[in-house]
Amino acid sequence: MTTLSPQLRRDLLERQRDEITEYYIYRALANMIDNPDNAELLEAIAEAEKRHYAEWRMYTGQDVPPSRLKIWLFIWLARIFGLVFTLRLMERGEQRAQAAYERIRQHIPQADIILHEEEEHEERLLRLLQEERLTYISSIVLGLNDALVELMGALAGLTLALQNGPLIALSGLITGTAAALSMAASEYLSTKAEGGPKHPLRAAMYTGITYFAAVTALILPYLFLDNYYWSLAAALGIAVLLIALFTFYTAVVNETSFWRNFLEMTLITFGVAAFSFALGYALRQIFGIEV
Repeated sequence: MTTLSPQLRRDLLERQRDEITEYYIYRALANMIDNPDNAELLEAIAEAEKRHYAEWRMYTGQDVPPSRLKIWLFIWLARIFGLVFTLRLMERGEQRAQAAYERIRQHIPQADIILHEEEEHEERLLRLLQEERLTYISSIVLGLNDALVELMGALAGLTLALQNGPLIALSGLITGTAAALSMAASEYLSTKAEGGPKHPLRAAMYTGITYFAAVTALILPYLFLDNYYWSLAAALGIAVLLIALFTFYTAVVNETSFWRNFLEMTLITFGVAAFSFALGYALRQIFGIEV
């Protein structure tokens, strides 16, 4: 090819930028893991991305710099959320590039080979990688779900019943800590009884720590805001944020629907909170308690 249409040139340059960016990301990820087989595979994928960049460059005759921001972002995502989450997220980016591939393949048959190689490498890597946080994801889900539903309901009820921010925070912390220990103990016993691949003590720690972290986040508004109604609204906002973050994480690693799971968990949390809020108001009126 001696001439390229403006659209085809843009598509090729975009693919070049993605390929060289992913080359640096895979190289960085390879240096982050201890397993030599996984590191070797990541290095091989990185070299394939570099080769694809060179193949696209043959058509454009132009060098393209990598996206430094994207490299930095994915490296930190891998450090915080793990390799599988990061690789699944990168895979979603590849799926969004399908429209560009469709336009390119009409003029460059080599695009089919490159696309097939990338899909093959990514699927092989995702089958190979196993992370502890994925093995114990059910324990994390248990801790987060119960903390959001139970404590959000308790905070809503306490807000109407006590009408005192620090006192609500203290009551929530005591209730949440006891519940976290209870949930951790229950997870330990149930995991031990199941006899699966999960270590009972580790599963209990994931459940308990997740529960307590959610408790801490939810009671913070009551310590820093004077108006307890605004504190409740802020706690609900934090709950929605936690639901969104964790639902997005599980949707990416398990390839499930984000919106369906997010709406389901949000409606349950808000439903329990609304019921507890009404219950707190009713009990306050019935017993005439003033704090």
